[in-house]
Parts: sequence; C-alpha cells; structure tokens
Amino acid sequence: MRLRIWGARGSIPAPGPRTARYGGNTSCVQVTLSDGSVLVLDAGSGIRDLGPACDGVERIHILLTHLHLDHIQGLLFFAPFFRPETEIVIWGPRAPGRSLRDRIGRYLSAPLSPIEIRSLPAKVSFRQCPPDEWRIGPARIRAAPVRHRGPTLGFRITDADSSLCYLPDHEPALGVPLAELEPDWISGFALAERCSLLLHDCQYADEEYSERVGWGHSRVSDALVFARRSAADHVLLFHHDPLHTDSDLDQLHVRAGERWAALGGAPDALAMATEGAEVDVRADGARHTNGAAAPRAGQAGR
Repeated sequence: MRLRIWGARGSIPAPGPRTARYGGNTSCVQVTLSDGSVLVLDAGSGIRDLGPACDGVERIHILLTHLHLDHIQGLLFFAPFFRPETEIVIWGPRAPGRSLRDRIGRYLSAPLSPIEIRSLPAKVSFRQCPPDEWRIGPARIRAAPVRHRGPTLGFRITDADSSLCYLPDHEPALGVPLAELEPDWISGFALAERCSLLLHDCQYADEEYSERVGWGHSRVSDALVFARRSAADHVLLFHHDPLHTDSDLDQLHVRAGERWAALGGAPDALAMATEGAEVDVRADGARHTNGAAAPRAGQAGR
C-alpha cells in the first residue's frame, strides 16, 4: 500500500504561516492499494487538494470514521463528485434512526450547501460499514467502534502482508490508565494489534489534557502507550490541534520521542503526520518516500 496525507489537522482548518510545515487541512488520507484501487480515509478539508490527483480514477471509496464536521467538510469540494463518469462509494458508521445518506444529506443541503446529494453528477452510493470484514479490491477492510463522541469507527486495511490502522479521533485512556487495562478492554486494540502502520490521535500535549478529558481525543503519552501495547511497527501521530503551531508540534515531537524511547520504542518508528507526506506501508512497517515527513525526535528545527 501507498499512503499520502492530504490533511492531518483536527477540529477545524488552521491555515497560515505558523502551521504551513505540518499543514492546516483537516483529516484526509489517500490509500492506494496494490492493484491501484483508491481509498480515501475521511473527507476533511484536505480532500479538496486530493481531487485533481484523482483524474482518470473510475471508482473511489471514501471511508468515514464519523460525521463530525472536520471529517466531512471537504465533501462538496471534491472534484470527482462533479464527473459523471466517476463512481464514488461512501462508507460510514451505523446510527439509529437515519441512513448514512440522510445524515450526510443534512450537511449537503440548504442552508449549509448550495448543492444537494441528488444534484451531484457522479454516481454516488452510501453503505454502512458491515460488522464483519469486507473486501475492496485486494484489501481486507475491518471497521469497529472506538471511544469518541458519537458513532465513530476505526479502520484496519490489510493488503497482502501489510496493514494500516487508522484511529484519528480516539480516547482509549478515558477513565483508566491504559497500562492497567487488559487488551480486550482497550478501545481500538484489536484493530491496531501488530499493524504495519498506525495513524493515531495525538491532539493534546499532556499538560493540556486535564481540562479536556472526555472530549474524545488523546494526550500524546496515551497515544504512545497505546501504540506500544498494540505492538504497531510504525506510528504516525495525527489529528494535530488547530492551536498548535509548527514550533509547538516540533517541541511535542521531541518530548514524544523521549517518552517513546523510555517505553522501548525504536527511534525511527515514530513520526508526526505531515500534510503532503507519502509513505510506503510494508509488512515490516512503513517508509517515507518523499521529503515531506516530519523530522525524527531530536531533529526538530534543523
């Protein structure tokens, strides 16, 4: 699998010179499978820039973890929706009372949008993620509920011998320290266990978390403990707080690297998710394939 990050920010876009290096767009990750099939994880504002890169792609699968605005706000600006020859399948969480189409239709309708779903030229369909594993092209997809406000899924995508786990909005340590929990009681553990690459929520610095407990996001130390306990080969810390500048994230990365080393993690197995980064996901972990990746711990600011 090949992965490209089009948005790594959480809550609300944060464009500007102080966030330019890590990026200001909200959650959107492109996954290209071994047969060329394209999956899109979440449709935050980053999906707008992904659109032109999908020229000529006949079928696109969009997998939504949940329907908070920062994860769907880019839908209307995704260029393939306006191409009649394109088929787009949108997958998302189940919720009582309304279909996935109707729930997304509340956003893609007046007064919030000038265009409604039925007016989109592309062939668009909506599917609630099944409780069992399913296939898209050569990949096996598994979705499971995770701890976050509202119906929220995490995803595990397995293509041949490599696996990607995507947990952008996740608070697994809510109410009890992760070190004290049995694996079966840890939210998201079964999805992340021994994955090649884990993308995990790290929205808050540890000192910020006490005032935000229950908001549905992780402090950095909890994200690292989760990653170590699940034995992920490689970790990208994701869903950066909109108030965190590039300098803030550099400092957070250094502290995360120190904590990661204390937990026994390999220095080259941890990085900060950066808009524009491309990663090859392999059976033995992941490798950045361009210069957009964040510096390793101890290299911030060089």
